[in-house]
Amino acid sequence: MPRFMIQVRATAMSEAGEFPDDPGLVERMMAFQNEMAQAGVLLDGAGLQPSSQGFRVQYTAQGEPSVIDGPFAEAKELIAGYTLIEVRDRAEALAWARRFPSPFPGMACSIEVRPLFCDVLDETAEEAEARLRAELAQMRAGA
Repeated sequence: MPRFMIQVRATAMSEAGEFPDDPGLVERMMAFQNEMAQAGVLLDGAGLQPSSQGFRVQYTAQGEPSVIDGPFAEAKELIAGYTLIEVRDRAEALAWARRFPSPFPGMACSIEVRPLFCDVLDETAEEAEARLRAELAQMRAGA
């Protein structure tokens, strides 16, 4: 079954390490996650600390890594949390995403939902590459 990641996009508030002033938010989020767990679709989920607590590893074209400590600019490009689900198809992922509680009540915010590639952890490198290439070809073909 396909897996999808629901990404809660960061806001200036989440990047400042502030929690929304809504006493029912945690209860609504927990109830929704419990509902997904009972339906058998929830794989994982958590909030992320602000980017000031993180780092990036950036690579040159030659593959040389360098570490850049946060915080990072453009909060709207960052992720404040995620929920990983496994559902029958895109339509079911969309149905769950539409019911996702607003993560920052009283302010404009968004979540982004993206499918994961196939799970290749139990395959050889050759098998994994072949599956990933096939999945990309299928995606490009519009299937």
